[in-house]
Amino acid sequence: MTTVVLAGATGFLGRHLTRAFTADGVAVRTIGRTSGDARWGEDLRHVLDGSDALVNLAGRSVSCRYTKRTADEIFTSRTETTKALGVALAGCASPPPVWLNASTGTIYRDARDRPQDEGSGELGTGFSVAVARAWEHELGSAPVPVRKVALRTAIALGSDGGALNPLINLARMGFGGTQGDGGQLVSWVHVDDVYGAVRHLMARDDVAGPVNLAAPHPVTNTELMAAVRRHLGRRFGVPLPTWALELGARVIRTETELVLKSRWVHPAVLLRTGYTFRHPTVDGALAAIAAETRRGLLPVQLG
Repeated sequence: MTTVVLAGATGFLGRHLTRAFTADGVAVRTIGRTSGDARWGEDLRHVLDGSDALVNLAGRSVSCRYTKRTADEIFTSRTETTKALGVALAGCASPPPVWLNASTGTIYRDARDRPQDEGSGELGTGFSVAVARAWEHELGSAPVPVRKVALRTAIALGSDGGALNPLINLARMGFGGTQGDGGQLVSWVHVDDVYGAVRHLMARDDVAGPVNLAAPHPVTNTELMAAVRRHLGRRFGVPLPTWALELGARVIRTETELVLKSRWVHPAVLLRTGYTFRHPTVDGALAAIAAETRRGLLPVQLG
């Protein structure tokens, strides 16, 4: 039986991957802070030894105001857990052959002029980029003889949480119009394709380094919000200019960067290596999500 070690299993993506692996008959060992998990700070070698893959998704949610405290938590929850896994892997008698570690498509610059792929993409500046670069540095510098993949993940869309719920709530309250000027690109990926890409990368022993986890067809914010209204909200939505987004972000304790930065993340490696997306278009993805989403306002994690 295939065995996968999953760190960060209680988060939005972790829950989806745990269910999908289990449904496919894969044994899942978890590392985290809940009952039944191996705990951070313990000796993790016994969890990792003899497994077939390590998937690390651990990290504090970025849906919060970037105060000194939350910024430190965002940074250390990513870099320190990655470092701890590297130390544990170095001590394993039989480490997993592949280590897939979370990163983020936000590592690239704000882009409206051209797509950013793994080979020619330009890294950006600012706090989020600094976190992503440090995160990937910990992965790359770990002195372990395993194949390492940095999963530069776009905004993940699914039916039970994550970044989509706030947009659905806005659309259902009549505020689901264009956000900012609406021209910012939104790179996204359905959670089914996060799992599919992980399985694909586990099997492709010729792939290492950064891999963009994003659907091949990004949309503008205007197009995204129209699709959210069409599938999950009301037909009309009041536009939200930047000043209104700034005010709203303070109320729900988050940052407007999550909405206003233009992310044009192109999945060149996945396409080159033959991965077929289950949900290549945002309309198809949102239609599938709508079929699994209840009516009314949805729970939203506040930072």
